Amino acid sequence: MAAVRYACRDGWRLIVRHWGMSLLTVFTAMSVFFIIGASTLFVLNVRNIVSSLENQLTIQAYLKPKADIAAAEKAIKALPYVKETKAITKDMALERLRSRIGEQAKAVMLLGENPLPESIEIKVRKASEVAETARLLVAVPEVEDIVYAGRVAEKLTRVSGFVEKFSIVMLLVAIAASGVVLFNTIRISVYSRAEEIGVMMMVGATSTYVALPFVIQGFILGLAGALLASVMLCGTYYAAVTRLKDMLPFLPFIESTRLTGKLAFMLVCCGATVSLISSLMAVEKFIRKASRPL
Repeated sequence: MAAVRYACRDGWRLIVRHWGMSLLTVFTAMSVFFIIGASTLFVLNVRNIVSSLENQLTIQAYLKPKADIAAAEKAIKALPYVKETKAITKDMALERLRSRIGEQAKAVMLLGENPLPESIEIKVRKASEVAETARLLVAVPEVEDIVYAGRVAEKLTRVSGFVEKFSIVMLLVAIAASGVVLFNTIRISVYSRAEEIGVMMMVGATSTYVALPFVIQGFILGLAGALLASVMLCGTYYAAVTRLKDMLPFLPFIESTRLTGKLAFMLVCCGATVSLISSLMAVEKFIRKASRPL
C-alpha cells in the first residue's frame, strides 16, 4: 500500500515538475482523441445517411398488359436480394400521378380508360444489390420494363466502401499518433531521472517500484486528454448538428445522446489503454538497461 502511495505521489510530482511538457502532452492527446471522436461521428452519420438513402432506393418493375399482378409479385418476392415489394395497380398509379402534377393528370384519361401500366415497387437491402436484382427481374415473365437509379446505386456503394476504409485508416493513424506522443513524454521523464533511477536500482529497488510512477504519469496524462476530448466533442457535436439541420434539413443526422455517451466512454477507455501501453513501452527498455550488472 505504501508503494502505491509513493508511486501516485511521485507520478504527480513528475507531471508538476515537467508541467510544460505535461500540458503539451495533454493538449496533443486531447486533439488526437477529439479527431478520433469527430471522425467516428462523421463516419456514423455518413453511414446513417447512406442507409437512409438505400432504404428509399427502389426498382420499378412495369408489368405487361393483362399480366397477373399477384403472380408477378410472388415471383419477385422469391428473388434473393428482394427486401420488400409493393403492388401498384392502375388506379394507384393514377392517384400518384395526380398527387405529383395535380389536375393536369386528367389529360391521361382523354383516351377513355386509364393507360398507366401496373407495376411492382421493389426495395433491396443494399445499394450494391440493385444492379443484380434488376438483372434477375428481366427473367420474370410478367415484367415488361425496369426503371431504377443505377448511377445513384453505384455512387452509394462507392461512398459506403470509401467511408469504411476511411474510418479504419483515421482510427489507426490517430491511435498511433497519441501513442507516440505519450511514449516520448515518458521517455523524457525517464531520462531526466536517469541517475536517480540508477541509484534506486543499485540499492535494491524492484523494476515495478521504479517504473510505476512513470506509468501513472502517462496514465494520468492520457486519461486527462481523453476526458477533455470527450467533453469538447459532446459540447460541439450537437451545436454542429443543429446548424447542419438548418442548412440540410432533408438529411437524417444522428442526435442520440446515448450514442455520444457510449463514444465518450470508448474514448476515455482508449485513452487509458493507449497511455498505459505507451508508458510501459517507454520505461521498460530503460529499466532493463539500468538493471544490468556493471
